Amino acid sequence: MTPWTTDTFFNGRIRLIQERAGYRYSIDAVILADYASRFQGQRVLDLGAGCGIIPLILAYRNPAVQIFGVEVQNALARLAAENVKANGMQARIVILHDDMKRLHTGLTGGPVDQVVVNPPFYRVEGGRINPNRQRAVARHELEARIGDVADTAGRMLRPGGRLSIIYTVDRLCDLLSEMRRAGIEPKEIQPIQPAQDILPKLVLASGIKGARAGLRLLAPLVLHTPDGAYSEAAARMFLA
Repeated sequence: MTPWTTDTFFNGRIRLIQERAGYRYSIDAVILADYASRFQGQRVLDLGAGCGIIPLILAYRNPAVQIFGVEVQNALARLAAENVKANGMQARIVILHDDMKRLHTGLTGGPVDQVVVNPPFYRVEGGRINPNRQRAVARHELEARIGDVADTAGRMLRPGGRLSIIYTVDRLCDLLSEMRRAGIEPKEIQPIQPAQDILPKLVLASGIKGARAGLRLLAPLVLHTPDGAYSEAAARMFLA
């Protein structure tokens, strides 16, 4: 069996190679990319690019955008760069192998319009850590805590720039307090429900650097119908 798999999006217009046993993207990344595409400016920064799924979706949906994807794990950074090349998007997507805590605006040609991040949800002390290093770093705060994410976003965003993030409900207070501490005012929250009768465990959230207070709660995003199929809103995310 090959150690790689190839997945496609948008009727085959995007092809994505992933390690079979390592970190693999989840629907969380697709949801976040769809959400962030509503707000794209000219320059976008993805913190924790993984295999490159979010930059590829954003670049596909907006041909004018310039995206920088930062990935701390060398093997994943190489894989993301290979996926960018395989999809012919080298002119619009740059993959940086670096630690987000060391990022500065010189690496992105100036402040960015939007920071997008699907961060680790769990504290290091919060449950069993996966023995696979790639999966462990994606799920637990081994390389960056939520405060590091907020600090990096605050440092890299232009005034009026936006942070878009997907996060867990039980740590929502941590997220909002860290955003405010970093000078990013929370502006929007959208709960994500697996189905209409299941309470949300995740939320989409966004905030604007230097904005005035004022938070809006959106109607929940429901992912599945009662028969288990994707809802209309979820299915739309995969359409070309």
